[in-house]
Amino acid sequence: MSSTANGKNGTWRNWGRNVSARPAREVTPASVDELAAAVRRAAEDGLKVKAVGAGHSFTSIAATDGVLIRPQLLTGIRDIDRENMTVTVEAGTPLKRLNMALAREGLSLTNMGDIMEQTVSGATSTGTHGTGRDSGSIAAQIKGLELVTGDGSLLTCSEKENPDVFAAARVGLGALGVVTAITFAVEPVFLLTAREEPMPFDKVLSDFEELWAENEHFEFYWFPHTGSTNTKRNNRSAGPEQPVPQLKSWFEDEFLSNGVFQVANWVGRAAPATIPAIAQISSKALSARTYTDIPYKVFTSPRRVRFVEMEYAVPRAAVVDALRELKAMVDRSGLRVSFPVEVRTAPADDITLSTASGRDSAYIAVHMFQGTPYQRYFTAAERIFTAHEGRPHWGKVHTRDAEYFSRVYPRFGEFTALRDRLDPDRRFQNDYLRRVLGA
Repeated sequence: MSSTANGKNGTWRNWGRNVSARPAREVTPASVDELAAAVRRAAEDGLKVKAVGAGHSFTSIAATDGVLIRPQLLTGIRDIDRENMTVTVEAGTPLKRLNMALAREGLSLTNMGDIMEQTVSGATSTGTHGTGRDSGSIAAQIKGLELVTGDGSLLTCSEKENPDVFAAARVGLGALGVVTAITFAVEPVFLLTAREEPMPFDKVLSDFEELWAENEHFEFYWFPHTGSTNTKRNNRSAGPEQPVPQLKSWFEDEFLSNGVFQVANWVGRAAPATIPAIAQISSKALSARTYTDIPYKVFTSPRRVRFVEMEYAVPRAAVVDALRELKAMVDRSGLRVSFPVEVRTAPADDITLSTASGRDSAYIAVHMFQGTPYQRYFTAAERIFTAHEGRPHWGKVHTRDAEYFSRVYPRFGEFTALRDRLDPDRRFQNDYLRRVLGA
């Protein structure tokens, strides 16, 4: 599932296959010292530097024609501090390995996204999140981090040490330096009971505030061309553990959500007229189920059907209006959308460029099957989201620029000023950062 290490002629491609780059050279440092040396050497050669994780971003945030740093040797747990309940991990550690290692130690993150393939630094740098009433994104759980800045020096930050850097670098977009290690808050492992059930679209919207308030983690998927959704509520539980039985899990998560869904998308891509009928079937394929397990087994699920995605954070108070507008747009547009729309929430946080910075947020994610034209759908959706002062996910498709971000992020200037200080030579610049942060 990772990106192609060294595709044809040294071409790098992302997971969604919609971004490629041809770096001048690739470096796989085995230590922080080697990474710092690679940054200094790039500076001597006048080359830009980008670190890339698992390539799960749909934007060109990691693309470079300079030096591409691959962190797969910088992995593993550096330290577990049971007194302060933190764990420090190397930046290239995949979330999957972190989650499994923590579970073995009887520990867990409080909240996480639904994909485990990303590296910890890639996921946090782009603001990856799950859903939560009280608990925020993965970056909101960071207690400290270490990064190599533009001149090759190592900087550590936390709430007490370099707090101005800490405020920004937790969601740093790769613009402030190369993250080398992250310290996360953890807690003793706990159980979550997941309750998944279909619910009419109109009912979810009319009851949205209650569903949000009554559940620690609420999310739902709406199937375009239908009035149906699939809701998911995750709440802490005293147990006992009742995982989904293996065969049922294979049937529902692998066969229905990945296998049949893949075939349905192939059919839809070949014959778009069939999509509304397929959507009706898809929306009814998954029946209600309840299960109880440790967090990462409840929060995360495999994603084998490749897609392209756009996601915007809107103020939580605006989400119902935005979704009604989205449904009305799809219904009158003649568009054929085979992928469900995913809706999640996050509480306000204090991270400068987090999509939930300073405001309680709801996320609306639109997807298209890989290889299907997505521009018309995404453009129409983006028009709705931006009318509500939406903030796009930094790692997902969007067309916004620095001028727009300076309006929707009150602390935007704080971030760019810090970038001027930490990377005055723009060693970590690329086309994407030039667009979203300004030159």
